[in-house]
Amino acid sequence: MRVVVQRVKYAQVFVDQECVGSIQEGLLLLVGISNTDDESIIKKVAKKCVEMRIFNDEDGKMNIGVKDVSNQVLSISQFTLYGDVKKGKRPNFMQAAKAEVAKSMYDKFNEQLRSHGVHVETGMFQADMQVELLNDGPVTMIIDSDLL
Repeated sequence: MRVVVQRVKYAQVFVDQECVGSIQEGLLLLVGISNTDDESIIKKVAKKCVEMRIFNDEDGKMNIGVKDVSNQVLSISQFTLYGDVKKGKRPNFMQAAKAEVAKSMYDKFNEQLRSHGVHVETGMFQADMQVELLNDGPVTMIIDSDLL
């Protein structure tokens, strides 16, 4: 599993020019599910996202988590995080989970986030989405379950 975590002032996602998910200050998560991910990985990564202290405290140090700031997450499924560009000119997506598996795992990931008390907005799985955000900092982290 790979998740790109961005600290944002706001983020919103559009499908067919209609806003389907929106948050103010919080975390934008771009979520990639691999063909080897299981529920234990989903739980571990969700917990890491919620508990990461990447918001500034009163001294300007990254020492506060999303639950202490706004409790808001916008989660976007993004299989392209598993695009392999080692060979050729076109990405290979063989490591990405098949759509039916990825949808189930993505839904479980969002449920896990919610189980930690976080408000979660989402995009639409397999839709052509446009994501608008204001990255705060900028602060961007990458969580790769292979490295946890």
